[in-house]
Amino acid sequence: MKKVGLYFGTFNPIHIGHLVIANHMVEFSDLDEVWFVVTPQSPFKTKKTLLDNHHRYQMVAEATYDYDKLKPSNIEFNLPQPNYTINTLVYLKEKYPTGYNFSLIMGEDNLKGFHKWKNYDVILEDYELFVYPRVSDGKVEQKFLKHAKIHRVDAPIMEISSTFIRTQHKKGKNIKPLLPQEVWKYMDEMNFYRN
Repeated sequence: MKKVGLYFGTFNPIHIGHLVIANHMVEFSDLDEVWFVVTPQSPFKTKKTLLDNHHRYQMVAEATYDYDKLKPSNIEFNLPQPNYTINTLVYLKEKYPTGYNFSLIMGEDNLKGFHKWKNYDVILEDYELFVYPRVSDGKVEQKFLKHAKIHRVDAPIMEISSTFIRTQHKKGKNIKPLLPQEVWKYMDEMNFYRN
């Protein structure tokens, strides 16, 4: 049984912080692989700053190419929008009925709002959560603090954000060290986030 951690995000763009966290999860927990699940464009969000799905997926593919245990995933691209995590999990269970055991990877900031997720209780019945530390406001609900299915992984705290990268790139700052080399190349060649 292959244990797969699902790391959801827009990855707009994927940066070294994402890779550090995913690699830490796969090396220092019992996960065998981490799949970067690229979240499609939400019909309710402005398209101004979010690159097309295939470009973000391509950057994730470039970033994970040299890592055997990290995989890009476009599984959500064909699901109806707006999509909820529970729907993706149900779809994955149907697509991979045997051989895979899926878990969720999330930052502590997401855990603080987890009680507002659609069917969060169903998710917790069937899936484990691997939580990495994030600096953020608010408190984690009491019921999640010592929950048997929620595992805190002592990953490095990464204070890099895709928003920061896009903003500073637009200002002409050198953000190259914050990105995997292939992602920087792709971004630069395609002239992304410049205007």
